[in-house]
Amino acid sequence: MDLGLAGKVAVVTGASKGIGLAVTTTLAQEGASVVAGARELTDELAALAAEFPVHAVQVDLTTSDGPAELVESAVATYGGLDILVNNVGATRPRLDGFLSISDEDWLWTLNINFLAAVRTSRAALPHLIQRGGGTIVSTASVNAFLPDPLVIDYSAAKGALANFSKSLSKEFGPQGIRVNTVSPGPVATDLWLGKDGVAEAVARASGGDAEAVAKGAAAQGVTGRFTTPQEVADLIVLLASGRAGNVTGSDFVIDGGLVQTI
Repeated sequence: MDLGLAGKVAVVTGASKGIGLAVTTTLAQEGASVVAGARELTDELAALAAEFPVHAVQVDLTTSDGPAELVESAVATYGGLDILVNNVGATRPRLDGFLSISDEDWLWTLNINFLAAVRTSRAALPHLIQRGGGTIVSTASVNAFLPDPLVIDYSAAKGALANFSKSLSKEFGPQGIRVNTVSPGPVATDLWLGKDGVAEAVARASGGDAEAVAKGAAAQGVTGRFTTPQEVADLIVLLASGRAGNVTGSDFVIDGGLVQTI
């Protein structure tokens, strides 16, 4: 299927690994020019930039001006903007409960999981409008509507992101801007499986084994496994393309059947 992305310009945040790297790779393979923003530029991202029109930008998206710098870099490099993928995000398991979470903890979580998307969208929208239309796809989470005390601040931030995205879709839909979210369950990335990821943190606190924690989490879904970064990326890129031309204001769950409500 031709997604019609040849010649399009995209910005992807949190692009150095995991879902963001998979999104950047897929967009580039589909013919888009991609500006990939990340705090740290990995070897994988550098290799991708050597093969495709991918411009890697080292940027701290938790700062007030980092998102605008990233968007302006895209416009300066490729002359405009058609697609924004708000993917940057992170979580820190709150093993000691709500009362242990400080204001600084809350602000860190809100900055990286919510305000980074707000600021990047605000910087990108004038350029999308100038193009006569465009798309914004944000990586939310099943925790947006499946709150978990272990990640209470992350859940709240992703809930805010979903609400924000719905509002944007209503305001800018008449101007040809489509805004959607994708809500993964557990994904096989460092957030869950890496050093100090959720599995390791829970195992350390409970005296268990990180592999057993991960297997237990995977078993909660009917497929019995984690979603892969590429599976999430394929969904995001489809929504970013014209093939989903009348889809806006929607959230798409990809969780292996974890959420079983209608």
